[in-house]
Amino acid sequence: MIQTFSAGFALGFSLILAIGSQNAFVLRQGLRRSHVLPVVLACSISDAILIAIGVSSFAAISAQLPWITPALRWAGAAFLITYGALAFRSAWRGGGILSEAEGAPDALWPTLATALLLTWANPHVYLDTVVLLGSVAAQYGRDATLFGAGAVLSSFVFFFSLGYGAKALAPFFARPRAWQILDLLVGCIMWSIALKLIWGDF
Repeated sequence: MIQTFSAGFALGFSLILAIGSQNAFVLRQGLRRSHVLPVVLACSISDAILIAIGVSSFAAISAQLPWITPALRWAGAAFLITYGALAFRSAWRGGGILSEAEGAPDALWPTLATALLLTWANPHVYLDTVVLLGSVAAQYGRDATLFGAGAVLSSFVFFFSLGYGAKALAPFFARPRAWQILDLLVGCIMWSIALKLIWGDF
């Protein structure tokens, strides 16, 4: 049980690790110390809902359509290989930088609206939570819910750490080299997960 829960946590954390528009926004709010709790809760709860949909849906679908799990395994592997290649390309090009935003804090509701838009309007979020996590969770059979719970916890841990740890991360991400290291790490994680999917280790 612990191994299944940990696998869900590790995969969920790995998928959410990449610095996209959503994560960059959470970092920005953390750096400004502006509405951090509402923002991280909005992102975490949204992820939890999407992961629950993916886990529950794929469990039911795979029971009726046995062929869909191997099909999604290969589709997920292809997506991760592409995802990792983009991260490696970003690491090669470099140039990323994050600096603390200036100015007065934004109003609460526009800030929350932006966080939700960056979550629900992002197709990568659905690929990660519903498609990929759902397809991997389906392979755990009756333990799929436990796998999903690990993935949900990873979202809460990540977003709260990102939002409230932004001040500590600011000096690190002020250097372009830090972004290259992060992108390289993300690429390695994505490709290692893709290989496990291809070899059937999940």
